[in-house]
Formats: sequence, C-alpha cells, structure tokens
Amino acid sequence: MPRPLWGGAISFGLVSIPVKLVSATEDHDVHFHRVHLADMGRVRTRKVCELDGEVVSQDQIGKGYEITKDETVPVTDEELQQMPLPTARSIEIVAFVGADTIDAVRISDSYYVAADGAVAAKPYTLLRRALERSSKVAVAKWAWHGRERLGLLRIREDALVLHSMKWPDEVRNPAEVAVPREVEVGEKEIAQALHLAEQMTVEDLAGFHDEYREALEDVIAAKAKSEPLPVPAEAGRQEKGEVVDLMAALNASVAAAREGRGEDEGGRATVHELRPSKKATAKKTASARKTPAPKGGKRTAPAKKTPAGSKRTARKRSAS
Repeated sequence: MPRPLWGGAISFGLVSIPVKLVSATEDHDVHFHRVHLADMGRVRTRKVCELDGEVVSQDQIGKGYEITKDETVPVTDEELQQMPLPTARSIEIVAFVGADTIDAVRISDSYYVAADGAVAAKPYTLLRRALERSSKVAVAKWAWHGRERLGLLRIREDALVLHSMKWPDEVRNPAEVAVPREVEVGEKEIAQALHLAEQMTVEDLAGFHDEYREALEDVIAAKAKSEPLPVPAEAGRQEKGEVVDLMAALNASVAAAREGRGEDEGGRATVHELRPSKKATAKKTASARKTPAPKGGKRTAPAKKTPAGSKRTARKRSAS
C-alpha cells in the first residue's frame, strides 16, 4: 500500500472509524531539473532572509502572518494542531446528499480511505454498506495542511474514497465565460451533434493513454543516444478566424467516427481483406526455395518476371 498521507478517524454520528488516507492517483509526468545550460550543472533554489541576506536552513524557517506591512506574527505548528477545531484529527460527516447533485467542478484531489487496524474493520464496513444501500454520498469536513477542507465520501468498488472539494465561494460564476444566448443553432445541427456523440461513445476509458508523455520519452531517449529527434506527424490545423461550415464539419466527423469503428454508411461492419505481412511472404518464399527436388526428377529455377510483350523460357538444368 502507498505511504499514508494522513491519519485520524471518520466521525459518523457517535461512531468513530480509525482510518488512513493514501493518494488514489499516481504521477506519471516527466519531471525536469533546472540546469545551467553552459555546463549542465544543477541550479538550486536558495532560501535567503531579505533582512540580513543570509541563507536560511529549513530548521530555521517557520510560518508567519503579516498583520501590517511592518508587523508579522509567528504561528507554530503546535499552535495549529491545538486549535479548538473538531475536525483537527477527524473526518466529520456532516450531511448526506444525492450523488447527482454534486457539481464536478468542485471536486479536486482524491484519496483512498484505508481502515486503520482491526478495530476499524466493522465500522468501516458498516459505513460502506450504508452508502451502497442509500445510493447517496457523504459530505465531510476535515483539517489538513493548515486549513479546513470540504470532502465527499463515496464508494469505489469495495473501498471508501474521499474527494477534496472546493468551498462554494471558491467556484467562479460560469456566466463570465458563457456564450451569449442570441446565437442560433439549427435542430439538424443539434441532431447531428447528438449522433456524433453516440458514435464516439465508449464503454470505459481504459484504452486512453498519455501520448504527450510517450512522445516526450521518445525525444529524451533519442537525445540520450545522440539520435535524430522524432519527426512530428503532419496534422491539419484550422487557422484562427476561418469560417467553418458547421454541418459539413459534423457530417465529416460522423463519417470519420464510423470509419474508426469499421462501419459503413448503414452502420454495418465493413470487411477488409487480410493481406499477408511482408515477413510472412518472405518466409514462405524462402521455404519454397529450400524445398528439395524429388528423386530422379528435375529442379526448375523460379520463373523471373519479364516485361509485358516479351517471352523468356527458363533453362532446364540437368539432374546431377
């Protein structure tokens, strides 16, 4: 199991469940170092006090809150841990709501909630089964990294998952970026857009992968071996401001989606002729050349291709 990030308890009424939080996701990004291009030396970040110009070690650094420009008060970790807050070491369930009422914009990082010890097994299972039967999700509050957080507890297979959520006042109003309602869209265009969505529907997202990371790894591998860098594939790019026939673009998109699924215009699967690979053909030809001639018979050389209109006769070789 990954290293626990937080330890405490879920408070469910008078029920207390000792738990640990582990990250539900992994970071597969390619990370770079900052280097001096002249000699590839690592460039480090130094923490310098702006008053005396001295480099400060980590054990000399603490938290401070600026009250005015000339006054800053120190706040220690011990003082933060001793705050009179019920969620300081507890994930307190405060409500239950329907899963479809949660705005996905508010969901942030996700964590698996692991039962901490044998004593947590029964209440953990109780909460999990209660959530399963109610078809609801639990809204919770807990304190972490110097602030109280809003969370969402739900079931994923047989485990509890805690999603960190934004507070209501942290979500911006979408009206700032919404397109004006005066724009008219035809019913045929809407119907074709729905048809395209149907053609692009998949059962799950397991087949998707990070192509950017793979391309980046190929670039790094080529540079490490002093090989030429991979050449990017040519892709059609629409110029900014270019007028687009929306219906034509939708029709072309639907046709491309059908072709990707191997379907014809009527939605039936198309049958493609399977051609033998070059390796298989070469292997078969080599095998035919090695076939021994029958006893007492004559071996004939393979016929050579000749230009149209001309005739050539293969010479017979006498049997040895």
